[in-house]
Formats: sequence, C-alpha cells, structure tokens
Amino acid sequence: MTDREKSTSFGQAAAAYESGRPGYPAEAVAWLLEPVRERGRALRVADVGAGTGKLTRTIVESGADVVAVDPDADMLAALRENVRGVPTFAGTAERLPLPDAALDAVLMGQAWHWVDVGPASREVARVLRSGGVLGLIWNIRDDSVDWVRRFTAAMGGSNAEALLASTGPRVADPFGGLEHEEWRWERRLTRDQLSDLVVSRSDVITADPATRARVDAAIEEVVASLPDLADGGSVALPYVTHAFRARRP
Repeated sequence: MTDREKSTSFGQAAAAYESGRPGYPAEAVAWLLEPVRERGRALRVADVGAGTGKLTRTIVESGADVVAVDPDADMLAALRENVRGVPTFAGTAERLPLPDAALDAVLMGQAWHWVDVGPASREVARVLRSGGVLGLIWNIRDDSVDWVRRFTAAMGGSNAEALLASTGPRVADPFGGLEHEEWRWERRLTRDQLSDLVVSRSDVITADPATRARVDAAIEEVVASLPDLADGGSVALPYVTHAFRARRP
C-alpha cells in the first residue's frame, strides 16, 4: 500500500482517532501564529489535513477565523460534530479549494510528512497573504520513558517519527528556513483510549489480519504491565510537541 493510500485511510477509524489522539498545546499554536498576530484583527487560518478537528479546536480557541480542509469525507464529518461552525472543504495541501492571498496562516497537524513538498509549498504560498505563516506541528510520544518505548516498539514507528528523528521537515520555495520550538507535556489515557490510539494509526488500519493480530498481542503485553490501568484507571502518556514555522515572502 502506498503512502498516499495510507494518508487517506484514517476515515475508517475516525472515532478511534478522536478518542485516542491527543490535542495540541495552546502555547504551541500561539507560537505558530505569533508572527501574524500584529495584524490587529481576527486572523484567517486554514487547518489543512484537519482530520477530526484536534488542531482545529485549539486554533478556534485562539480567536482565529478557521476553515478546515481534509481529503477524507468521514474525517470532515467527524470534525463538523466535534467543532461546530467551522467551514469544511475537501482538499489537500497540494490542491487547496481556497482563493489566492486569502489567509494569514496555514497550519498542519500530523500531516506535512504525507505531502509532496514542492507542490504543497507552492500551493500554500498561493493562498497566503504576504508575510503569512506556514505552521507545521506534530505530537510525538516521549520514548525516553520505558513503557512508552515498549509501546512504540509493539505498534511500530511512524513516518512522522522517522522524519523528526532524522532531518526534520523540509519546505520549498518560496519559503525559506523553518524555525523550531518544542513543548513537553502529558496526557492521561485509559486502557480503551490507548487501544484507540493504536487503532487510529495508518499502518494498523491498513494491516493484514496476521499483522494486526501480532500488533494486538504485543500491545496487550505492554498494557498488562501497567498497574495504573487496572480497575478503570489511567496512565500518563508523555509527549513532545514539535512546532515549525516559516513565513511567505
């Protein structure tokens, strides 16, 4: 299965994605939008690859006017339930259904690693006003914690994790270099939410039955080693949020 097919598989597990995936720290989103805050009005922002609205919520809470773009109709349907009143459009970073120079910022959460960097950079630049921001953000589990490292090994790494562990994201003309900041935080999850986190991953969604059975067994072994999950309890899952921003000339 190609990366493009995997990138559009999430709608098959929209409910699990909404339950298992974390949101984004308000401080990180504020940092992404900081360069355009001086414009003295409500910002116009697109959340591209918006999924079920995890990032959309935080952008709305920042006071911006938001539109959400995603290629998956099922994910957009979930977003409309989760974040009421946000206009939604089918599209991708390479083909945005938005007018020229209409936006102050384009933000993408857990999504830029799926794009074709050259065409996506040019298309984002088309819809941004001069000086507008391209903001990229990822939540990555902190594998320095023993049980988290075992949890990641059980379900397998991701394209995003591999990208951030190596060169980091790239952007193309007309954008220049990317600024980078990171935040460390924790989210408490129940046993069911941990299961949903696994189920929401593209490699698991698209796995054959034998592979899925191996992943399930390995995850169960890790979960069984966590006494805090007994009797309906929860466990703190540590994250590192990586944010990157670049400005359109």
